[in-house]
Amino acid sequence: MDSDDLEAIVLGGAERYTRQEMADASRMTLAEVGRLWRAMGFPDVGDSRAFTDADLSSLLRVSALLERGLIDMDGIVEVARSMGQTTARLAEWQVETLGRRVLAEGQQGWSDETVNELTGELTDLLPELEMLLGYVWRRQLAATVGRYLEQPPAGGGEVETVATVGFADLVSFTRLSRQLDEADLAALVQTFESASADIVHGESGRLIKTLGDEVMFVADTVAQAARIALSLHGSHARVADMPQLRIGMSTGPVLNRMGDVFGTTVNRASRMTAIARPGTTVVDSVTHDVLQEDGFATRALAPRPVRGLGIVRPYALLTD
Repeated sequence: MDSDDLEAIVLGGAERYTRQEMADASRMTLAEVGRLWRAMGFPDVGDSRAFTDADLSSLLRVSALLERGLIDMDGIVEVARSMGQTTARLAEWQVETLGRRVLAEGQQGWSDETVNELTGELTDLLPELEMLLGYVWRRQLAATVGRYLEQPPAGGGEVETVATVGFADLVSFTRLSRQLDEADLAALVQTFESASADIVHGESGRLIKTLGDEVMFVADTVAQAARIALSLHGSHARVADMPQLRIGMSTGPVLNRMGDVFGTTVNRASRMTAIARPGTTVVDSVTHDVLQEDGFATRALAPRPVRGLGIVRPYALLTD
């Protein structure tokens, strides 16, 4: 089995259409087809036969949506871009996770028996993963719609809410990355990201992004964010060779857009993280005031100038 055969199994069929044939069949222009293809994250294919029956079926659905006026071209491009960016990482993650055994077997040589086994496993596995992807997406969509109903979007689909933003950063990660081999470093990062995600979600927070040595989260209440921070410190401290964390948090208005959050509150939380010493959580004055009302222990730190924010009075969140 060569790469074309494997690709055909994953795509559900052979690549048989050119971009011009796709455009003609869907009553779209070449430019529109190319724009959608690039938005999903793929390079220009020129005049090659690079599209399958599934590609054509999907493009026909897009064309129908446009013709019915349910969405315009700019909107469908944004949807395609968000799906492409999200599923690109998802695909990398799944191949690395599910393909370890197959890759290990391939190092010993691709026997006919191994190839046939891989083909059978892919045939059985792909429909199940596709179903699970649709299920998880619907659950996430329902949760997002619920948040939008609680806080209707402003113009342009942007939503401003009041929330507590937190950054958790692994201390001395660059130095550690020089000391560990690639496999051990990858395992440590995976442990950090997965354990952090479980803690954030367990307190009804949202994990906004992971950056290898840092995670960013948002919580609706200060108490939730404080419990997340304390749990992050405690959980990761029990992992062998895991560096200490420094965490910064800030509370205030944030702008929600395309699954990310922006604004002065986010910048302030990042500055609080830079102030924090290893193993500690530092918060701004707004977060501190609510923490005191909620019964959390804090300690005042010396006022200091912070770039872009002037003089700030940070506080340390104590464990008890």
